[in-house]
Amino acid sequence: METTILKELQAIKQLTLLASKKVLTMDDVSLLTGLSKSHIYKLVSWKKIPHYKSNGGKLTFFEKDEIERWLLQNRISTSDEIEIKAQLYCTQKGKGNRL
Repeated sequence: METTILKELQAIKQLTLLASKKVLTMDDVSLLTGLSKSHIYKLVSWKKIPHYKSNGGKLTFFEKDEIERWLLQNRISTSDEIEIKAQLYCTQKGKGNRL
């Protein structure tokens, strides 16, 4: 039971530190996104995730705001939103055909 409590306290500590950071490491991004470090390395090498390199190029850093925007970049519309867009399209197209 003690080890479980210690693990939970460690997780809380990590998340608390992560919340206050602006510049993230590979470990931080893994924790924030839920992606494995190896997958993040692949995304970096494919230039699919916004990142920064240190002057020597050995260390990789990430800006927290950019990672959060990157995570939210492919929003999927709800069925209600799609329905509204379809209705607008049909009414606008109908107006154009009458001219």
